[in-house]
Amino acid sequence: MRPVAALFIVLAGLLAAGCSSHAPPPGRWEGTYDQGDVIIAARMEITAKGEVYVSAPDAENIQGDASARAAIRKNLAAGLASGWGDVQPRKFDFDGKTFRKPGGVAPQIQWDPSASTMTMQVYLGMRNAIPVTLHAVKDFSDDPFPG
Repeated sequence: MRPVAALFIVLAGLLAAGCSSHAPPPGRWEGTYDQGDVIIAARMEITAKGEVYVSAPDAENIQGDASARAAIRKNLAAGLASGWGDVQPRKFDFDGKTFRKPGGVAPQIQWDPSASTMTMQVYLGMRNAIPVTLHAVKDFSDDPFPG
């Protein structure tokens, strides 16, 4: 019986080591996605305490000309900026590179330390995940869309 108990303790220790958490990198990131019939404005902040704040308002099934798309981008940027104060921190499991919902499998955000970028995976309905690359910023802008 002792060898079985010892094996259980070793396996439990290995499992715990494999599930160890890493501290996410503090900072601010923002980015956008504007392709096809989807536009997304995204923002992320990780505090020194490891709290993760994320917001990514989107518009789908977009039709219309360039001026209609510009108006949608303007509305998304304004909503992102004005609603940021209401964003609540989210819980994620972080393995040093990938953020996942607690106990989840699907990646939500990937951290690339060499480029200081985050790639947020946005899941809209039955679509495949949409990767939104976020770049590090000192302060958030009122309009994250490229000028």
